This record gives sequence, structure tokens and C-alpha cells, in this order.
Amino acid sequence: MSKWTTADIPDQSRRVAVVTGANTGLGFETADALAAKGAHVVLAVRNLDKGKEAASRITAAHPSADVTLQELDLGSLESVRSAAAELRATHDRIDLLINNAGLMYPPKGTTGDGFELQFGTNHLGHFAFTGLLIDRLLPAPGSRVVTVSSIGHRLNAAIHFDDLNWERSYHRVAAYGQSKLANLLFTYELQRRLASHGTTVAVAAHPGGSDTDLMRHLPSGLQFAMPVLRPLFQSAEMGALPTLRAATDSGVLGAEYYGPDGPGGLRGYPKLVPSSDQSHDVELQHRLWTVSEELTGVAYPA
Repeated sequence: MSKWTTADIPDQSRRVAVVTGANTGLGFETADALAAKGAHVVLAVRNLDKGKEAASRITAAHPSADVTLQELDLGSLESVRSAAAELRATHDRIDLLINNAGLMYPPKGTTGDGFELQFGTNHLGHFAFTGLLIDRLLPAPGSRVVTVSSIGHRLNAAIHFDDLNWERSYHRVAAYGQSKLANLLFTYELQRRLASHGTTVAVAAHPGGSDTDLMRHLPSGLQFAMPVLRPLFQSAEMGALPTLRAATDSGVLGAEYYGPDGPGGLRGYPKLVPSSDQSHDVELQHRLWTVSEELTGVAYPA
């Protein structure tokens, strides 16, 4: 299929979609498109005021949209557990879990639980959130967990098991690469564990080079060059298409990865794309999974 767009999203009526980081950028565009197709969309956001603004924008554009808010700070395991408990109390089933929220290239810092910001938020927060909601996804035929990775999973990326929190040294680009590689390792291992259930699949997507608020922590040299580089990037609306295709295209299979079809995967329409050889390392997937359960205290059901 060429030039897949939001027009190709099938009817999402009676489906429940939870989208993390849905108040802006890629998450907002994802939530907006799903709501436009009839899904009940939960905007899982850290800042409720910004979430309310996003919900108002969606309902203004689509008056019949069914949108609710859920407070969620992926950098706090307490918040993750609280949000998951509230969603479990209000939803017997979840059809789509879109793990979209994230940080890119922030200054060195830690989450409230002491994890490096990017690894703790981009990977561990979503790992725990998914694990706490997985039994709401399993009863829903055709349900999906879509985790947003990045072409950055190839950039100086490795899982530094000897220093996951970058306490000895910190390189913001490499730390981002670690977190995005972790997103893929998680997706592929999750799919392996879900395969026997036959109802839920785990897939991944990346937005290419999208001009969003995620760029706010770019190193100074790149910020200086952005006026020249910006034409290489695409809009958040285009950047959300791989996630939307991974979430709704009937032909999607577990452990697939979707991204833009243009040169270097920076821009274009969504298609099935390859990820790094390292992301398919089964031993690495197993090891990261075990460490993630230990660090978060969230054990997935057998």
C-alpha cells in the first residue's frame, strides 16, 4: 500500500485507546486521528492543564469525539501505578495502548526513582505501565501495544548494563539511543510472550525527523543549525502516521516496525522498515526484560 494516510484508518468505534504524551506533538496528532475515527481516547498526560487544552482542541475539531484525561508521569513509578489502577477501575478492556511519550537529549538528570531521565521515562515508565495494564488488553481481540522508538536507536546505542543510569559519565545522545533501543527490545520480547495468547500484538514505530517540542533539548550546535536543517524535517501530523498505521492497519503483524518511506527514514509515508541487528538480539531482549522487572517491581503475568 503506497501513501498510507489517516484516510486509511478503519472505523474505531467502541474501541478504547490510551495514548501517553497526548497533549502535544506526535501524541496529540495520534489521539486526534483516533478520536476522529470514533475511538474513546484517553489522553494520558503529565500536565493536566495542557491535557485539557488538547482535549478541547480535539472536541472542537470533532464535536462527537469521546475524549477523557488521565494524569500520568512516566518518570514516577508511583504515578504509573496510580494511573494504571485508575484506568483498570474504569475500563474492563483496552484495545490500543500507544506508548508515545518521551524525552530526547535533556541535560543529565534522574527520575523521582533515581533512574536516568531518558531510560527511566522512555523505557522503564512504559514497561511498567504496559505490564500493569496488560490484563486489560488480553481480553480484547485485535488489541495492540504500539511503542514509539526512533532512528536514534542506531546512534551510539547500546544497553549499558554496567551503568544504566549513566552515573560514571553522561552523553545525552547515547543515552537517548539506549532508551530507544530499549523500546524495540521490549517490543520484540513482549510480542514473543504474547504470541501464545493470540489476541494482542506488540509493534513499534518511529516518526522519522519530526519538528515537535521533543527538539527543545537539542545540543546548542544543532539548535544553531536548525533554520537550515528544518526543511529536512516533517510535521507532527506526518510523523504520527507510522504510529497510526501500526495501531490500526489490519495487515500489521506482531513485532513489526513502521517508519517513513523517504531517504534515511526522515520523512514520508509509513511503511514496514527494518530495525538494527542489535534490536533483534534475543539474549539482549531477555536480559533487559529481567532487569526492567527488577528495577520497576512490575512482573508480567506468565
